[in-house]
Amino acid sequence: MSKSETSENVLNVEIDHNVATLTMNRPSKRNAMCDELLDAIDAFFSKPPEDVRVVILTGTAGHFCSGLDLSEHVARDAEGTMRHSRNWHRVMDTIQMSGLPVVSAMFGAVIGGGLELAASTHVRIAEPSCIFQLPEGRRGIFVGGGATVRVGRILGADRMCEMMLTGRKFGTDEGLALGLTHYAVGEGEALPLARKLAKGIAHNATLSNYMMIQAISRISDMSRSDGLFTESLAAAVSQTSADAEEGLKAFLEKRKPVFR
Repeated sequence: MSKSETSENVLNVEIDHNVATLTMNRPSKRNAMCDELLDAIDAFFSKPPEDVRVVILTGTAGHFCSGLDLSEHVARDAEGTMRHSRNWHRVMDTIQMSGLPVVSAMFGAVIGGGLELAASTHVRIAEPSCIFQLPEGRRGIFVGGGATVRVGRILGADRMCEMMLTGRKFGTDEGLALGLTHYAVGEGEALPLARKLAKGIAHNATLSNYMMIQAISRISDMSRSDGLFTESLAAAVSQTSADAEEGLKAFLEKRKPVFR
């Protein structure tokens, strides 16, 4: 059965069995990110329902997220701006490292903070209407939600610098080629594919999902030797688990595994 909850009308949460769909709900703002919406997302990922195994993140009214809501921009001094940026970093880290796989179903604006948000998720699906952009440089500001790390590692520092200097927009096909999205689908197809992929991911062993989320991005930060050693530790933990035993048994018995 499904159940729906609303957090101050800015984030709708729908749970269907073990998949939660989070819909950013600020249609008049193209789902621009305000502190209230960021707090609602943070609250969910900080303490997700125990039965949820995968999360889908999407928008409403034709847009994923158009970035920081500049109309609600609060004048801050340098320290206040730094602290606000660091809070964004904390929330994006929570999304990426909560242990729950997150699938983004994207359409329309995926701009600025919206792109930073998408880059913190693990599987990204884009419809033809997607616009990927980092326009901060055209507004006299600099990214503050983690783009230099997450988007920069997808694009490379050189291409991200050019993207910010020029305010260049990328469409879905370009985004696919660059790695900003993993799937390019037709209009209206992002959410159905997200649900299909989420259901498949939910059937994986929770420990192996957790290891993939926790280990892979960290290994990319390590030296070669440290990364290989960490890989061995992750393999040792996962391959000696009850789920690994079930997976091997199911393979030998030519059936689908039933994980915990």
